[in-house]
Amino acid sequence: QVQLLEAGGGSVQAGGSLRLSCAASVFIASRHCMGWFRQAPGKEREAVATIYVGGGSTYYADSVKGRFNISQDNAKDTVYLQMNSLKPEDTAMYYCAAEYSGRYCSISRSWYDNWGQGTQVTVSA
Repeated sequence: QVQLLEAGGGSVQAGGSLRLSCAASVFIASRHCMGWFRQAPGKEREAVATIYVGGGSTYYADSVKGRFNISQDNAKDTVYLQMNSLKPEDTAMYYCAAEYSGRYCSISRSWYDNWGQGTQVTVSA
């Protein structure tokens, strides 16, 4: 079992920035998938960004391209989500997720075996 520890959520005004972080409790593999998902009230959980750690390939949802950036710190086994130019529609609970058996990332929720507890991001107009 892998525990994912999140930090960085909060409340900001539109146009502001936040950086989310997600650290794995133990090292599992040098190559694995980590992703960020978000879920607003009454909405389905959706993929925001993914990164294949050790390979460097990334994915971004169209709604966040050019504003969000996903990155990794190999030494700390930590993934970050830098969120810039935040909009009210970015308001959601953000979750990090990890999958350790595949050779690529998926944007499907069912692909991921491990999930963080979620951190709330609220953007006011």
